[in-house]
Amino acid sequence: MKGKQNDQSAGLAAAAGAYLLWGGLPLYLKALDFVPAPQIMMHRLVWSFVILLPALLLPSIRRELGTLLRQRRRAIMAVATALCLAVNWLIFIWAVVNGHALEAGLGYFICPLLNVVLGAIFLRERLKPLQVAAIVVVALGVAWLTFASGRLPWIALSLALTFGLYGLGKKTLMLSAPAGLFVDTLVLMPPALVFWSVQIGQGVDAFAAGTAGQKLAMMAAGPLTSVPLLLYAMAANRLKLATLGLMQYLNPTCQVVLAVFVFGEPFTSAHAVSFGAIWLGLLLYFLPEPAILRRRRGRSDIPGN
Repeated sequence: MKGKQNDQSAGLAAAAGAYLLWGGLPLYLKALDFVPAPQIMMHRLVWSFVILLPALLLPSIRRELGTLLRQRRRAIMAVATALCLAVNWLIFIWAVVNGHALEAGLGYFICPLLNVVLGAIFLRERLKPLQVAAIVVVALGVAWLTFASGRLPWIALSLALTFGLYGLGKKTLMLSAPAGLFVDTLVLMPPALVFWSVQIGQGVDAFAAGTAGQKLAMMAAGPLTSVPLLLYAMAANRLKLATLGLMQYLNPTCQVVLAVFVFGEPFTSAHAVSFGAIWLGLLLYFLPEPAILRRRRGRSDIPGN
């Protein structure tokens, strides 16, 4: 019993660490405002790859990669998944650097419920009545923000969609966290290195022109990318999925707080209505299904009915 409690405590600490690091990432990105967004993304890829390279020494990782390379369909899925991650990172970095951290946070609030929709479409997962209601409420909140602001919140929707598709791809690939991130960075390394070479050739590379401190700050993108994911993997092995699901809202909550109270981005009445709708949707999603619906569902699952 004590060992189980220790495992749970370690899992909670790891999950909190992962989500708080992700939630605080806008602070780091703002500190790198002298670096163009595509170059920041490049450094996330390059230095994460360097950190994860020793993982190849582990036989289990080599087995996972070998199996992946022998299966053409999974290999193509791995490439598509990595591209989704690259687009997600680039949009997120651009949004934070250009004063749209609030809308980025909105996207990560939407993402979990979008995952439910993607699961229903691509994995044929059945939606419960409360899940459908939650999705409708969130959709109304986004629609209201679009109407009130006069523009589609494309940053939020793009982040939610690309990260949702990334999660769907990861669920299909069934790779461990270290192997999965290594594959992502391996797929994206060639274009990243070509891009870096072009930047150096044009004389606009921030790393080459930076001071020693600025170089170290850019290299820190590696651990700030890989460490939270490894902490998340540690937490996933020790906690229930429902616990992880609830704790994940630490990330966008931190982003929204930073956007409003640290970066000074305006929080309008339209944002209040939209975020209120999203929180109502999340509440509906996590509410237990009424007993009468469970009984009805159980009877409908009996063969012959």
